[in-house]
Amino acid sequence: MKKFLTMALAAAMLVMPLTACAAEGEAEGTAAASDGQFVVGFDAEFPPMGYMEDGEYVGFDLDLAAEVADRLGLEFVAQPIAWDSKDQELNSGNIDCIWNGFTISGRENDYAWTEAYMDNNQVVVVNATSDIASLADLEGAVVAVQKDSSGLAALEDNAELMDSFAELVQVDDYLNAMLELESGAIDAIVMDEIVARFEIQQSGRDFIVLDEAVASEEYGVGFALGNEALRDQVQATLEEMAADGTLAQISNEWFGEDITTIGN
Repeated sequence: MKKFLTMALAAAMLVMPLTACAAEGEAEGTAAASDGQFVVGFDAEFPPMGYMEDGEYVGFDLDLAAEVADRLGLEFVAQPIAWDSKDQELNSGNIDCIWNGFTISGRENDYAWTEAYMDNNQVVVVNATSDIASLADLEGAVVAVQKDSSGLAALEDNAELMDSFAELVQVDDYLNAMLELESGAIDAIVMDEIVARFEIQQSGRDFIVLDEAVASEEYGVGFALGNEALRDQVQATLEEMAADGTLAQISNEWFGEDITTIGN
């Protein structure tokens, strides 16, 4: 599924205005696709948004980003990053944006955001044989969440719930958390619903998602503050893709339905 894109001849004409416009307002150290590349930072263990399969990086968000890069005449580069180092990667200019099931809620003023392109919930995943059937049942449980994630932020916003846990374990990625849940080392995981349901379906693990969500949120593409010029180019391209049906097409390929929100 991953698209390896080469820079078209006409891209040289496009990159110059992108660079010039962004240079006027970008924060020190940020990138603005000045080298003819669109470098997207993502968590490589966050299916279906971005992950490795058969030695290649694939995912719904990566497919969207690759199509955007193609339409802008830029070379698409999928750059895996440590999620808890994403701000350093962005502000140093190593990546142009963070595009990987990236939650806007609670970070509204920290990045130059596109409009939301997808809704999501933070949910609780448990073993199918677990006695945990509601958020109240998490009292006394060992719960895992990814470091510096929206799941962690959702729990920090719900101190009463978090304080009821016997222990909150912060993990590097959710795939390891699922292995811990399967082994019984933890009792539950708080994570993105889209990721949870995809991983359960793909892996066949005997897990369930509780009906009661911890929080609701929206996904967007995050750029460094000051890099609004490139953000605007990406936003306009996403709107174009929504209008011509490309967003719906890519969504259907991954999810069997159009769950995008731009133009809907």
